[in-house]
Amino acid sequence: MGMSASFGRAAEGTKTRWKLNAGAREEIAFYLFISPWLIGFLAFTLGPMIASLFLSFTKYDVITPMRWIGLENFRIAFTTDPLFWQSLKVTTIYVFGSVPLQMALGLVVAVLMNQALRGITLFRTIYYVPAVISGVPLALLWMAIFNPYGVVNGFLSRLGLKGPNWLFSEEWVIPAFIIMSLWGIGGTMIIYLAALQSVPQHLYEAADLDGAGALAKFWTVTVPMISPVIFFNLVMAVIGSFQTFTNALVMTAGGPNNASLFYMLHLYRNAFSYFKMGYGCALAWVLAVIILALTMLVIRSSPAWVYYEGMIGGQQR
Repeated sequence: MGMSASFGRAAEGTKTRWKLNAGAREEIAFYLFISPWLIGFLAFTLGPMIASLFLSFTKYDVITPMRWIGLENFRIAFTTDPLFWQSLKVTTIYVFGSVPLQMALGLVVAVLMNQALRGITLFRTIYYVPAVISGVPLALLWMAIFNPYGVVNGFLSRLGLKGPNWLFSEEWVIPAFIIMSLWGIGGTMIIYLAALQSVPQHLYEAADLDGAGALAKFWTVTVPMISPVIFFNLVMAVIGSFQTFTNALVMTAGGPNNASLFYMLHLYRNAFSYFKMGYGCALAWVLAVIILALTMLVIRSSPAWVYYEGMIGGQQR
């Protein structure tokens, strides 16, 4: 009898523990399902970031053992490497030239693609498809377009204008890259289009009752309602523009006379051509800080121009 009671109590204890553990099964399953991503993040993102931060304080050429040099790599970048400032200048000009154009043209095209017209889906596809083409094929295509006897100069000659040597001119090579950056506005356009289609129609109806014209409705209804998407596209465009690399490597290799030496190309050369891995990591972290600072500047400015539903006077209800 006593033994039966003992077995009964043991079974109840096991059942109780099982009941207590059953509540954690969903949490365990959650971590099991996300474990591939966590392992990938730790192994291929966070791990390399920590390693590159350590390497940025060392002198390391892959062949010989690394040597700790502290902040020497950063001192070299800011004081004795003239190409650092040249690459930063080239990239900054490109960012401030291309980002506003990408943002504005993407919005204009999205507004046009938001019209209820027959065959509009086909036009949306036509404008979006170029955005999925990138890398070396795109660079080769634009090399042909900007050839002195290519499509652009051929068009200008029909207008009676003499086209420049786009990729061979120090003055025109960055404008050529800025023009080329507009090729990918389809990605920006499609995000704008989704935002435009989510604007409540009753706001336009109220504006019509107030006698607002098309331009007034655009500035007072459309822009405020899609401002979160404008904010998102701006942040992504700034980050992406600072990371321009493939086009510069394939099309100009930084020339002529370093006029198209983008920051990422300068970083790549130091790390993988000259095997200055420590210095390359230092350049990478300088770029990360610059991008972070600009992103934070955009975020800090957002309360002044980004509107979210439920906000009154700039404050959340």
